[in-house]
Amino acid sequence: MAAMPYTHGEIPDLSTVWLRAFLEVARHGSFTGAARTLGWTQSAVSRQVASLEAELGGGPLFDRLPRGVRLTEAGRLLVPYAETVAAALHDARRDLGTLREAVGGRLRFAAFATADAALVPHALALFRARRPRVRVTREEGFTPALLDRLTAGHLELAVVSTTGRAPLESYELHHLLDEPLYVAVPDGHPLAGHEGPVPLGRFADADWISGSPRPEGTLLDAALRQGFRPRVAHVVGEWTAKQGYVAAGLGVTLVPALAAESVRPDITLLRILDAGAPARAVYAATVRGRSLTPAAVAFLDALREAAAKIPA
Repeated sequence: MAAMPYTHGEIPDLSTVWLRAFLEVARHGSFTGAARTLGWTQSAVSRQVASLEAELGGGPLFDRLPRGVRLTEAGRLLVPYAETVAAALHDARRDLGTLREAVGGRLRFAAFATADAALVPHALALFRARRPRVRVTREEGFTPALLDRLTAGHLELAVVSTTGRAPLESYELHHLLDEPLYVAVPDGHPLAGHEGPVPLGRFADADWISGSPRPEGTLLDAALRQGFRPRVAHVVGEWTAKQGYVAAGLGVTLVPALAAESVRPDITLLRILDAGAPARAVYAATVRGRSLTPAAVAFLDALREAAAKIPA
């Protein structure tokens, strides 16, 4: 029959010092040899063994002989259990040391899709070079869903943005960058050769390509803040498809800075003139009050490093 697990209050109150002394006496067959190995006095070893015997019911674990000691039946029964406890504590100490050094363990994180275009790959490459033994699990999704996963304990960290009006206030936010926006226009657009930032209002009458028919909760919130409601002519979810629509002259679309490096050559990006706050901020979000694992701390450092290299 399998042993029943201990419930609260049933675990014996045994000192690991007692078990260590017991194992050394059993190994050497004498209190003197155990004391020499442990660097203790013989009387100290004897006291530890006596304390263990008392806690386990008072019966002797060793027969005291004229020359050394010999395990009693109870002592022989206890040896494998004591060795298992000692081995488990040794393994726990080793694994905790590995965890503290962030050379092992695991990292579970997620990011919104645009962050996966440049920020996350650069950060992950840095992290992998420094912590090759950490098991990494990555997810992708929209910020609100990532925050739910974070709260539920499925993630240690999530790279999120202020797009979507997600309730970020209840999380610990580690600022990574303020991300400007660009308007993508076809090469033949009248503003394609314009130098310098362009007010978003210049595109108030344009056809827009967006992932949603409504601007609320999307990048096009920036247009609402500028006082006009964009006319969404084409709803296209996939990023490369949006570029195809722009290149065909079917409208314009917004491109965040994190995706600016991956645009096709037959469209032009025009920097939007920021009026007040930047279009969106990007954060590494963690659960407030929840301790970060060393691996998560190391990955957060890598994210900050990678974010510093993203063109403003």
